[in-house]
Amino acid sequence: MKMNSNMKTITTILLAGILLISCNNQNTNNMAITENEKIVRQYYEYFNNHEWKKMAEMYTEVSDFKDPSLGQGIVKQTRQQIIEKYSGLSEMFPDVKDKIVQIYPSGYKHIIVEFISTGTAPDGSKFELPICTIFTIENGIITKDFTYYDNFEDPKQE
Repeated sequence: MKMNSNMKTITTILLAGILLISCNNQNTNNMAITENEKIVRQYYEYFNNHEWKKMAEMYTEVSDFKDPSLGQGIVKQTRQQIIEKYSGLSEMFPDVKDKIVQIYPSGYKHIIVEFISTGTAPDGSKFELPICTIFTIENGIITKDFTYYDNFEDPKQE
Protein backbone atom coordinates (compact mmCIF):
# COMPACT_ATOMS: atom_id res chain seq x y z
CA MET A 1 0.00 0.00 0.00
CA LYS A 2 1.41 3.33 -1.09
CA MET A 3 0.92 6.54 0.97
CA ASN A 4 0.49 9.78 -0.88
CA SER A 5 2.26 12.92 0.35
CA ASN A 6 -0.90 14.27 2.05
CA MET A 7 -1.26 11.07 4.09
CA LYS A 8 2.42 11.21 5.06
CA THR A 9 2.03 14.84 6.16
CA ILE A 10 -1.11 14.10 8.17
CA THR A 11 0.51 11.05 9.79
CA THR A 12 3.64 13.06 10.66
CA ILE A 13 1.59 15.89 12.18
CA LEU A 14 -0.55 13.43 14.12
CA LEU A 15 2.50 11.61 15.54
CA ALA A 16 4.20 14.91 16.41
CA GLY A 17 1.04 16.08 18.20
CA ILE A 18 0.80 12.86 20.23
CA LEU A 19 4.48 13.13 21.16
CA LEU A 20 4.07 16.78 22.19
CA ILE A 21 1.01 16.05 24.36
CA SER A 22 2.79 13.09 25.95
CA CYS A 23 5.86 15.19 26.82
CA ASN A 24 3.68 18.00 28.17
CA ASN A 25 1.86 15.61 30.54
CA GLN A 26 5.18 14.28 31.83
CA ASN A 27 6.42 17.81 32.51
CA THR A 28 3.23 18.61 34.46
CA ASN A 29 3.69 15.50 36.63
CA ASN A 30 7.41 16.21 37.11
CA MET A 31 6.61 19.79 38.17
CA ALA A 32 4.10 18.50 40.73
CA ILE A 33 6.60 15.99 42.04
CA THR A 34 9.22 18.72 42.32
CA GLU A 35 6.75 20.96 44.17
CA ASN A 36 5.78 18.10 46.48
CA GLU A 37 9.43 17.42 47.23
CA LYS A 38 9.94 21.11 48.06
CA ILE A 39 6.95 20.96 50.41
CA VAL A 40 8.32 17.86 52.14
CA ARG A 41 11.80 19.34 52.53
CA GLN A 42 10.26 22.50 54.02
CA TYR A 43 8.24 20.30 56.39
CA TYR A 44 11.39 18.61 57.73
CA GLU A 45 13.14 21.97 58.07
CA TYR A 46 10.27 23.17 60.28
CA PHE A 47 10.38 19.88 62.20
CA ASN A 48 14.13 20.12 62.85
CA ASN A 49 13.75 23.75 63.99
CA HIS A 50 10.82 22.72 66.23
CA GLU A 51 8.58 25.25 64.48
CA TRP A 52 5.44 23.27 65.22
CA LYS A 53 2.94 25.98 64.29
CA LYS A 54 4.53 26.50 60.85
CA MET A 55 4.70 22.75 60.35
CA ALA A 56 1.03 22.30 61.36
CA GLU A 57 0.01 25.02 58.90
CA MET A 58 1.28 22.77 56.09
CA TYR A 59 -1.69 20.46 56.79
CA THR A 60 -5.37 20.94 55.99
CA GLU A 61 -7.48 22.17 58.91
CA VAL A 62 -8.26 18.50 59.71
CA SER A 63 -5.98 15.79 58.29
CA ASP A 64 -5.93 12.00 58.25
CA PHE A 65 -3.12 10.35 60.20
CA LYS A 66 -1.91 6.80 60.62
CA ASP A 67 0.69 6.77 63.38
CA PRO A 68 1.42 4.11 65.99
CA SER A 69 1.51 6.85 68.66
CA LEU A 70 -2.12 7.74 67.88
CA GLY A 71 -3.49 4.19 67.93
CA GLN A 72 -4.65 1.89 65.16
CA GLY A 73 -6.33 2.94 61.97
CA ILE A 74 -6.86 6.41 60.58
CA VAL A 75 -7.16 9.21 63.13
CA LYS A 76 -8.29 12.75 62.27
CA GLN A 77 -6.05 15.50 63.67
CA THR A 78 -6.56 19.26 63.72
CA ARG A 79 -3.68 21.65 63.32
CA GLN A 80 -3.87 22.41 67.04
CA GLN A 81 -3.62 18.70 67.87
CA ILE A 82 -0.56 18.44 65.60
CA ILE A 83 1.08 21.35 67.45
CA GLU A 84 0.29 19.74 70.82
CA LYS A 85 1.59 16.32 69.73
CA TYR A 86 4.93 17.65 68.49
CA SER A 87 5.32 20.13 71.36
CA GLY A 88 4.97 17.16 73.73
CA LEU A 89 7.50 15.20 71.68
CA SER A 90 10.07 18.00 71.90
CA GLU A 91 9.49 18.35 75.66
CA MET A 92 10.29 14.67 76.06
CA PHE A 93 13.17 14.75 73.52
CA PRO A 94 14.42 18.37 73.33
CA ASP A 95 16.99 17.58 70.64
CA VAL A 96 14.73 15.46 68.40
CA LYS A 97 15.72 15.76 64.72
CA ASP A 98 14.84 13.96 61.52
CA LYS A 99 17.38 13.24 58.78
CA ILE A 100 15.94 12.42 55.37
CA VAL A 101 17.47 9.26 53.91
CA GLN A 102 15.50 9.21 50.65
CA ILE A 103 12.44 10.76 49.05
CA TYR A 104 10.38 8.58 46.72
CA PRO A 105 7.79 10.37 44.56
CA SER A 106 4.79 8.10 44.07
CA GLY A 107 2.37 9.44 41.53
CA TYR A 108 0.95 12.93 41.37
CA LYS A 109 -0.30 13.37 44.97
CA HIS A 110 1.87 11.06 47.04
CA ILE A 111 5.42 11.23 48.24
CA ILE A 112 7.17 8.71 50.48
CA VAL A 113 9.91 9.85 52.83
CA GLU A 114 12.37 7.50 54.51
CA PHE A 115 14.13 9.17 57.42
CA ILE A 116 15.95 8.58 60.70
CA SER A 117 14.67 10.28 63.83
CA THR A 118 17.29 10.87 66.54
CA GLY A 119 17.34 12.43 69.96
CA THR A 120 18.12 12.05 73.63
CA ALA A 121 15.68 10.55 76.12
CA PRO A 122 15.17 12.06 79.61
CA ASP A 123 17.48 9.39 81.08
CA GLY A 124 20.31 10.57 78.80
CA SER A 125 20.14 7.60 76.42
CA LYS A 126 20.31 8.31 72.71
CA PHE A 127 17.84 6.88 70.23
CA GLU A 128 17.85 6.38 66.49
CA LEU A 129 14.57 5.32 64.89
CA PRO A 130 14.08 4.53 61.19
CA ILE A 131 10.70 5.83 59.99
CA CYS A 132 8.78 5.93 56.72
CA THR A 133 5.97 8.42 56.02
CA ILE A 134 3.61 8.52 53.07
CA PHE A 135 2.32 12.06 52.56
CA THR A 136 -0.70 12.87 50.41
CA ILE A 137 -0.36 16.42 49.11
CA GLU A 138 -3.24 18.12 47.32
CA ASN A 139 -3.09 21.70 46.05
CA GLY A 140 0.16 22.30 47.92
CA ILE A 141 -1.13 21.18 51.33
CA ILE A 142 -0.78 17.90 53.26
CA THR A 143 -4.10 16.04 53.57
CA LYS A 144 -2.81 12.68 54.83
CA ASP A 145 0.22 11.63 56.89
CA PHE A 146 0.64 7.86 57.17
CA THR A 147 3.72 7.12 59.28
CA TYR A 148 5.23 3.70 59.90
CA TYR A 149 7.85 2.68 62.44
CA ASP A 150 8.49 -0.02 64.99
CA ASN A 151 6.71 1.12 68.15
CA PHE A 152 7.72 -1.91 70.23
CA GLU A 153 10.67 -2.05 72.58
CA ASP A 154 13.03 -4.98 72.13
CA PRO A 155 12.85 -6.99 75.38
CA LYS A 156 16.48 -8.09 74.81
CA GLN A 157 17.63 -4.48 75.18
CA GLU A 158 15.95 -3.79 78.52
